[in-house]
Amino acid sequence: MAHRRRVTFEASSSSESDSDSDFSSASSRKASPIPPVENSSPSIEPLKGTTRKHRLSDNDNDKKTKGSERPQSQKKDINNDNEAPSHPEQSQDPGETHITRVQQVIIAAIRATDLTLGFRRIPAGFHVVVKADGAEFQTSNKFTHVDQAVVEWDEPILLLCEPSSVIRVSVYASFESGPMICHGEVLRTFEISVRELLDRSKNSRPIIFQPKQEEVVSACTSLLMTVEQRLSDENNVAVICPLTTLTSPDMNALVLKTDAGQRLLARYRRTQDSSLLNQSINHFERASDLCPMDNPYRPAALFNLATAKFVSCQSDGRYLDLDIPISLFQDALDLRPTSHPDRPVTQLYLAISLLSRFAKRGFQRDAEAAEELLSEVLDVCHADSHIHRAALIVIETFTLHLVGSTVANEFGQERPAASMLPLSPNQLTDLAKKCARRDDPHALDEAISLHRDALEYYNTMHASRGQLLVNLGSLMYTRFQRRGNDEDLDQAIAVHTEGLALHPVGHPDRSASLNNLALSLSARFDHRGNVEDLDQSIAFGREALALCPVNPTDRSGSLNNLAIGLSTRFNHQGNGEDLDQAITLHTEALTLRPIGHPDRSASLNNLALSLYARFDHRGNVEDLDQSIAFGREALALRPDGHIDRSGSLNNLANQLSTRFGHRGDAEDLDQAITLHKEALALRPVGHPDRSSSLNNLASQLSTRFDHRGNAEDLDQAIALHREALALHPVGHTYRSKLLNNLAHALSTRFDYQGNVNDLDQAIALHKEALALHPVGHTARSTSLNNLANCLFTFFYHRGNANHLEEAITIHTEALALRPIGHPNRPSSLSCVANCLSARFNHWGNTEDLDQAIALLREALVLRPVGHTGRPIPLNNLAVLLSTRFDQRGNVNDLDQAIALHKEALALHPVGHTDRSSSLNNLANQFSTRFRHGGNAEDLNQALALHKEALTLRPVGHPDRPSPLNGIASCLSTRFHHRGNVEDLDQAIALLREALTLCPVGHTDRSKSLTNLAILLSTRFDHQGNAEDLDVAIALDREALTLCHVGHTGRPSSLCNLASRLSTRFGRQGNAEDLDDAIALHTEALALRPVGHADRAKSLSGIANCLSTRFDHRGNVEDLDQAIALHREVLALCPVGHLDRPSSLSGVANCLFTFFDHRGNANHLDEAIALSTEALALCPVGHTDRSSSLNTLAVLLSIRFDHRGNTEDLDQAIVLHREALTLRPVGHTDRHQSLGNLANRHSTRFDHRGNAEDLDEAIALDREALTLYPIGHIDRSKSSNNLAVRLFTRFDHRGNANDLDEAIALHREGLALHPVGHTHRSKSLNNLANELSDRFHHRGNAEDLDEAIALHREALALRPVGHTDRSSSLTNLALLLSTHFDRLDNADGLDQVITLLREALALHPVGHPDRPSSLINLANELSTRFDRRENGEDLNESRQNLRCALTLLTQHDPRQLKVHASLATVYLSFHRSGLDSTGPGEDTDSLNAAMHHFRTAANVVPGGLLGRLRAALCWVHHADEHKHGTQLDAYAASMQLMDAYMSATASVSSRQSAMKDFPSTLAVDAASCALRSGDVCRAVELLEQGRTLIWTQMTRLRTPLDSLQTHGDHAVALMQRFIDLSSLLDKPPASHADGTQSVDAEAAANRYRRLVEDWNGVVEEIRKIEGLSRFLLPPLFADLQEAARDGPLIVLVASRSSCDAIIIPHQQSPTSIQLHTDFEKLAKLVLALREAIGKDASPKGNQTALIKALRKLWEDVVRPVVENLGGFAPRGSRIWWCPTSLFNFLPFHAAGEYRANGESLSQRYISSYTPSLTALMRARRRHDRSPSVPFAAIGQNLPAGALSTLDCVEPELELVRSLLPPPPIVSFTKITSVDATKLRALSALQDNTWLHFACHGTQNYTDPFNSAFLMRDQPLSLLDITQMDISRHEFAFLSACETAVGDFATPDEVIHLAAGLQFAGVKSVVGTLWKVNDWTVQRLVKAFYKNLCGDGTINPQRAARALHQAVHSLARDKDMPLDQRIVFVHIGV
Repeated sequence: MAHRRRVTFEASSSSESDSDSDFSSASSRKASPIPPVENSSPSIEPLKGTTRKHRLSDNDNDKKTKGSERPQSQKKDINNDNEAPSHPEQSQDPGETHITRVQQVIIAAIRATDLTLGFRRIPAGFHVVVKADGAEFQTSNKFTHVDQAVVEWDEPILLLCEPSSVIRVSVYASFESGPMICHGEVLRTFEISVRELLDRSKNSRPIIFQPKQEEVVSACTSLLMTVEQRLSDENNVAVICPLTTLTSPDMNALVLKTDAGQRLLARYRRTQDSSLLNQSINHFERASDLCPMDNPYRPAALFNLATAKFVSCQSDGRYLDLDIPISLFQDALDLRPTSHPDRPVTQLYLAISLLSRFAKRGFQRDAEAAEELLSEVLDVCHADSHIHRAALIVIETFTLHLVGSTVANEFGQERPAASMLPLSPNQLTDLAKKCARRDDPHALDEAISLHRDALEYYNTMHASRGQLLVNLGSLMYTRFQRRGNDEDLDQAIAVHTEGLALHPVGHPDRSASLNNLALSLSARFDHRGNVEDLDQSIAFGREALALCPVNPTDRSGSLNNLAIGLSTRFNHQGNGEDLDQAITLHTEALTLRPIGHPDRSASLNNLALSLYARFDHRGNVEDLDQSIAFGREALALRPDGHIDRSGSLNNLANQLSTRFGHRGDAEDLDQAITLHKEALALRPVGHPDRSSSLNNLASQLSTRFDHRGNAEDLDQAIALHREALALHPVGHTYRSKLLNNLAHALSTRFDYQGNVNDLDQAIALHKEALALHPVGHTARSTSLNNLANCLFTFFYHRGNANHLEEAITIHTEALALRPIGHPNRPSSLSCVANCLSARFNHWGNTEDLDQAIALLREALVLRPVGHTGRPIPLNNLAVLLSTRFDQRGNVNDLDQAIALHKEALALHPVGHTDRSSSLNNLANQFSTRFRHGGNAEDLNQALALHKEALTLRPVGHPDRPSPLNGIASCLSTRFHHRGNVEDLDQAIALLREALTLCPVGHTDRSKSLTNLAILLSTRFDHQGNAEDLDVAIALDREALTLCHVGHTGRPSSLCNLASRLSTRFGRQGNAEDLDDAIALHTEALALRPVGHADRAKSLSGIANCLSTRFDHRGNVEDLDQAIALHREVLALCPVGHLDRPSSLSGVANCLFTFFDHRGNANHLDEAIALSTEALALCPVGHTDRSSSLNTLAVLLSIRFDHRGNTEDLDQAIVLHREALTLRPVGHTDRHQSLGNLANRHSTRFDHRGNAEDLDEAIALDREALTLYPIGHIDRSKSSNNLAVRLFTRFDHRGNANDLDEAIALHREGLALHPVGHTHRSKSLNNLANELSDRFHHRGNAEDLDEAIALHREALALRPVGHTDRSSSLTNLALLLSTHFDRLDNADGLDQVITLLREALALHPVGHPDRPSSLINLANELSTRFDRRENGEDLNESRQNLRCALTLLTQHDPRQLKVHASLATVYLSFHRSGLDSTGPGEDTDSLNAAMHHFRTAANVVPGGLLGRLRAALCWVHHADEHKHGTQLDAYAASMQLMDAYMSATASVSSRQSAMKDFPSTLAVDAASCALRSGDVCRAVELLEQGRTLIWTQMTRLRTPLDSLQTHGDHAVALMQRFIDLSSLLDKPPASHADGTQSVDAEAAANRYRRLVEDWNGVVEEIRKIEGLSRFLLPPLFADLQEAARDGPLIVLVASRSSCDAIIIPHQQSPTSIQLHTDFEKLAKLVLALREAIGKDASPKGNQTALIKALRKLWEDVVRPVVENLGGFAPRGSRIWWCPTSLFNFLPFHAAGEYRANGESLSQRYISSYTPSLTALMRARRRHDRSPSVPFAAIGQNLPAGALSTLDCVEPELELVRSLLPPPPIVSFTKITSVDATKLRALSALQDNTWLHFACHGTQNYTDPFNSAFLMRDQPLSLLDITQMDISRHEFAFLSACETAVGDFATPDEVIHLAAGLQFAGVKSVVGTLWKVNDWTVQRLVKAFYKNLCGDGTINPQRAARALHQAVHSLARDKDMPLDQRIVFVHIGV
């Protein structure tokens, strides 16, 4: 039967673990209890060794650990020693030995060894008896000394027998030196043939004896007999005579009875069978009766009887009967006088008996008599005798026990058998056993001391030394276990090592020594972690097992020992092979203990525990079920009353508890508790193992509390722990463990109830436990960890950083106690890492995070692949890598975390108990990566993993809420990503199920309440159902009630409820909610004092609510306090802190609110600076960078709104664009970035009017809308944004489709917000605004009526107190104003003004929107004044506007609106005459109006576009009132127009933007100047305001040769100007579809920055002497140079007048007012267009065309010609520069068209120029190459053409033939398939003379896309302008419509011919309309003959050559007139 011992395991979730602590917030699980183990104490058996036991240790586990008893393997069974002869070692018979009849056999000598080995009595001597052929020979009785190992008898014995005869040999120990009654106690008996005896003697081969059955060692280990052969005639030697047979019957009976008594007494000592002892006493009594008083054998008979009686008293505990043996010893002594040889031994035994009685009764006379007897023994006995040594030991022991112990009691009270040898090896063994069973420190020290003394007595050669070494080693090991002193363990190993050396290979006791040494080495491994000790222990165990190959009793014990060693190594190294081998060994041991075997239950238990360990390692539930089955069988073998039943109950209970943790079957847990309760009942008060059962039951009750939340279970567990602790008072060995257990339970209750007293008490208990483990104690590291964990909990709940620092210090000390190789080092590494991670979260020091990760990496290395504990460090490291990813955004960290979680999951295959946790951990990381990268596959995978985890936790499983929460979280994330409300509903349903699994009283109910409240609040945010929000608040309130005052979770619950109340305030406007929220946040802050880890959160919560209350009530104190609180938060997050970026943003947001309220620009600047710092802390790759980019971008955009600095807006767009790139397609937040960027583009469009910005915004909005499919909860927001932008584009371009789509989108948004939805009012408002605009566009009254109805409904949804009521009031008022204006209902304005007054009242003084309300009210009052002319309205309007102006800062863009409105009001004053005597006479008011217009045009924050519009209003009113500022207004407008256009990157967008402004601005300005008589100024204004697009392009190509003579600085500026101009003049790059918007935006921003730099360089150049007007609009004196080769006629067409200005080269210009007006001119243009191609047949006379040309002659050309006489002689050249409608008239063809009628072509050669500057630039001279490069480009069949131009090829050949031959001209022809766009561009670049023969087209929608049609793609005007052809000489455009402009922007002169000239070509021939092939052929031939007839080629002759060619065509009457005049010349 196995020995038992008490085992206590600590159960503390806060303590450390051999497996690393798992601090994953996402998926940590309750740990299963430690596998139940039954433990045995070390068995101390002489020479047999100690069986192995499981180590007793602190619960080195950070999981909740249950106490358990682990069984120890059983000691080896001992064979019973029957009285049959011993069987010596056998050998083969070497053959027959021949002996003749004349030979004699004589035993010459006998030599025996180890006769005292294991002997339990003091023998008087030893003798040998030989029986042969009926004769019996007996040697003398030999006396032995203490250290005598060999006894020899040199007494010859003559054997008269045959060689084949068998003799019998017996070795006896006698107990009488005098007359011997019998032989004594037989030691060995055997039979042997004479032949074998001779052979052994010849070879000196002794007979070796094995230990007797049931004995570890036995006396007489070998016997050597020397045998001689002699002849019969040799001299006879003295031989022993045979014994004579006794003839007396009494003597025979005496001998028989005595022999039988001795034999039975010896057997009793081995078997402890009391019947044998009783029989022995009976025989001794009969022998005594046979010896009368005079019988010489009477003393011996009395002595034998006394001995047996004394043994019987000790065995039965009948110490009152000691009088009998004492009396018998005394009688024997009386019969052995002083000279008797047996007197000393009789005195010794009598003394021992007296001392025994003294120990029990305390009779002093007994002690004195014993002392006297012992003194006499010492005097008469030799010092080396056994009797002398025994007497010394008895005296020493007696002296020690007089001080405080009782030797006799130790000898007799519980010893199974006693010897009469004082403190013999056997007695010391018994004493050692008792010390192992009892926790008596003094007795243990005494036993060790006695053993040390005995070892001094028994020297190295003594046979008993090995036994004593075993005992001493085991005692030292026991003392190490109890006190933890390393020296004891080292000495135990040293002692066992010495004992093993005494048992070499072949020794029968080697196996036991191997086992003992293995056990001690294993213990030292457990203590120090040196794996060499463990490996050596296992090696010794294997050797011990090999020594037990057959004997099932010994083998089963060795199998068990080795199996436990392998299990230990498995626990340390995690090698599954060790565990499998251990199970195999345990299984074999079980087969050796079949049903009925007394030790079967122990083997069942051991095998069950190993199977459980394998289940814990691999998760195979079959192992767990089999473990429980074996545990049940083991329990069945230990029925009621069985001594080990309580241990089996405990083990089975823990296994069932584990299965509960795996499967969640509550029956298992309940059954476990029932079993523990039964075990406790079997261990009543006083039972040594009661504390263990108390602890185990408490642990299971604690588990049930964790899963059911019944506080009674936890309270009962604490009560049980307290009782267990009371059973271990101060000084108890196991007190520290019980302290830890109670501390853990109290800490758990603190977590649940929040009572700080529990936590304080837990810390105090841990500190007491640590004090019990001083420096050097083996368990100190565990106590350090437990205390540190509790301090960490204290920090976590109170936030005191001092507790965290102390925890780190203590954990670090513990780590130092666990060096490399220590089995628990990974646990300490994890604990330190956990604390460092917490400190990182608290202070944000990334070094802590990096160090924590490094520690976990080391921990992972110590758990290599295959180790059972590897999954937990994998998980822990993954969690911290994920944390570092959140902080730094390094995707590698996240990917590595996922890889680690995947590896952990692979280690938990299907069926593993921890698979569900691994699934949840991996799922959470996939969710994180989805939130970062937006890859939907990650989210889908996360959801699938959570669902698999849920299947592993079916209904009824205690951990089912965890996967329910995981799935709900994923569904919530997917809802936010896709907007499918079904996901949100399903998530809420799952959380409701999770809540039902946490009923009232459950420990996790508050968490479930909170989770459900969050999702209900989310659904409210998206669906607007107030019930959801109300339920969420109710849930938060319940959660708060579960966190009473003092509860650790109360601050969080307060904040949650506050957040929800704040949300409800934002939706319903109930001020009480906001006040309650602030109160709750304030209470939470009070619970988080200075130094608390979460104080910053509470500060932020209060600050945000205060800021909201300020927005609502306008109390500046709230805002001041909010800023102060945010600054405190920032102070808690110093540089390097993880939360510093968010803290910076918090302060920045509050400062912005302050700015928005007070307008202090410093606040906005500081907010931007803080946000910039926050962005710097989120570098590229950081997970929060995108949000930081957005925050800073928004603030910059706001600063732009207030200051108008375009750099802010451009930078905002750049930041938003970068944020968008960080959120690629599929990213969950991409829609937000799309919306933000769209808003900024829309803002920039509003500021600059660049249509590209608006188109880009719409494109972004459309993409965002696609991310919200129909049914998505956020689709309404996205559709609203797109609708607003579409309306803006409609307003900009007038495309009704945009407006209709916008309204449709708003209707869709409204449908998504039904009655009752929180966002319905916004949707109503948006739709109403769009309908209102459509009404203004189409005039459909239904739209207006519907808009008003919608606004009314919106207003009804925003009652008094609603934050958006003022907005609805304003919107409705403005729409009603439109409605009443339409109905001409002046009375309706009263209602409008009433609404606006209410809106103003909602914006009191200090409110940021008050200026806007004042402006709106002022405008309506002004309108009512216009209706009623009530001066009070006008005065109030002016007063409101002035007041609004005082409220605005200098950077507020609303200043522009105020000044514009004031200008309107002052105009009303002027018209009404309220401030003067009569209407129209108030010049002061008119001047004031113009002043405010001028001021509005100069409000820089208002943006270029706003200023431009204000300037145009100024122009309008100044012109209307003929105010003196007219020209200033025009000049300002054109300057702003130029600046506005220059900021636009592409020419096409500039042309589009031009359409938004008056096309006649320049000509109107010129007309104004002409009316004032300033002709030169008129010319300057025309040149400044026309051809803006071309002018801006040519500025970038301005030559700067003159700068080279102005010094180095000028040269540097010139180079800088050239570089910037080159960059600006580069064509925009083409991009792939996916990157176009990104790259185009970057290019646009780059362009704007370059423009600013370019402007700066231009300003620097203007500072150089002589260059002050560099690139400024030219003065007339400069422009007049264009008339160098002939006069210019500038034609001005405005609605005020039509004029012609003749500009000669040297004379003053002449202005001619033409006899036409703008309307007539428009009719003429229309008539001309209609006449082209009409009646164009050969017989047609084209009368309509002729009529138009006559009209042109009469109204325009004749007056000019009549005034040209003084400037241009007949036949000379003149240049026409038309403006406005004049651009579309063929002045060169004007004439009377009658016989002898006049025409212009008869008098002058006409050329055209788009501007004077263009003509001047064309006249610049360039070096010409000696050979003219001429390219003829023709395309007869372009892409998409329906017909072929058959004459293209002939035309090109014709040109070739007419050109001068090489080398004068180098001709290149490109036609047909070669004439592609690319080849054409190349030819255009390489040749300075060009001839195009192809299709041409004028694009009226986008004139820059007018093009020559090539084979593959069109060669557009835009393509040409982007080339450098500034040195080109001539281009003939033989294509249709190459000189036709854009009717929308005629003064921009955008057509192919003008484009070529602006690009640099000096002379161009183009066409005004379509031309046919026949005309082209004839004209080309005539033109080139006239151009090159003399063999030379000159572009200045092109105009004359064309003039002559046209005249030649005029002679052909078959050619239609429109074809004769289609070609025109442009340029020089």
